[in-house]
Amino acid sequence: MKSSTSRIEVTLGELARRTQAELEGDGGIRITGAAPIDKAQPGDITFIANPRYLKYLETTRASAVVLDKEVPRPEIAALRHTNPYLTFAHIIDILYPDETEVPVGVDKSAVIERGASISEKACIGPLCHIREGASVGEGSRLVSSVYLGRNVKIGKDCLIYPGVHIMDGCTLGNNVIVHSSTVIGSDGFGFAESESGLKKIKQIGWVEIEDDVEIGSNCSIDRGALGPTRIGAGTKIDNLVQIAHNVEIGRSCIIVSQVGISGSTKLGNGVVLAGQVGIIGHLDLGDGVMVGAQSGVAKSVPAGKKVFGSPARDITETKRIEVALTRLPELLKRVKKIEDKLSD
Repeated sequence: MKSSTSRIEVTLGELARRTQAELEGDGGIRITGAAPIDKAQPGDITFIANPRYLKYLETTRASAVVLDKEVPRPEIAALRHTNPYLTFAHIIDILYPDETEVPVGVDKSAVIERGASISEKACIGPLCHIREGASVGEGSRLVSSVYLGRNVKIGKDCLIYPGVHIMDGCTLGNNVIVHSSTVIGSDGFGFAESESGLKKIKQIGWVEIEDDVEIGSNCSIDRGALGPTRIGAGTKIDNLVQIAHNVEIGRSCIIVSQVGISGSTKLGNGVVLAGQVGIIGHLDLGDGVMVGAQSGVAKSVPAGKKVFGSPARDITETKRIEVALTRLPELLKRVKKIEDKLSD
């Protein structure tokens, strides 16, 4: 079944030219869609970036495939590039151009309070609510049911999907994408003990999101208790991520689903947090740190380190521990035999 997303038809030769890929085979082949190699049909283009999928190359029904320059020539037409995954991403952009989610202008059902500033080239969809002092930059699109609190600043060419809430005083740079049901600027989790119970500490900070950040659906990014929570330019955040108050995330980081980052932790540039990583508060993770899935990080990590496990350790050490644990049942049997002999 083809995707319902609108697409265009392009020759393979045109795709080769526009992606600067090397063409093998008939450049006149018409490409009408893209699909995984094991499910592709005639008219589709597919790709191989992982050697485990090479086994499908002889049986795929695709009309063409994107490959690196080392794979032997297949029976079907091919585009060669040193980075087939990136090339395929560009091909997707060509075959499936962006659709207009909402027309330029303000929908009649939107609520725009006095003192809000909206570019004439912005798109404000149905049932959006924009509070006083908020601003929306040129080319930005609020699809529907988006809430912008007081004095929120949205830069140029942002895309905010339905149901997003951006609370008072938060700022987004240019080319930011926020997916549905995410909340930016909710209260941080701060309480002080008292004789009468827990006293809520008012969170008076904000959130700053720099250019070219993408945030998945159902994320919570808390405002700072004092000062900002900050997300650096080019960072990509998956769905279901919790970022606590006053966290600082550097440029071009990758944060995968179900990660939780506790308050005042700082991530350098290019940090990668795999799925379900948990980080306690007030730590520093240096530039280029990589943390394996389901790890619990309880102390700061120097730049360039790869850590894994709970508690997270250097990945080599954790692998040695895991290997030792698999041998533990046999070791216990051997110890029991020795104890039985000693007791005779």
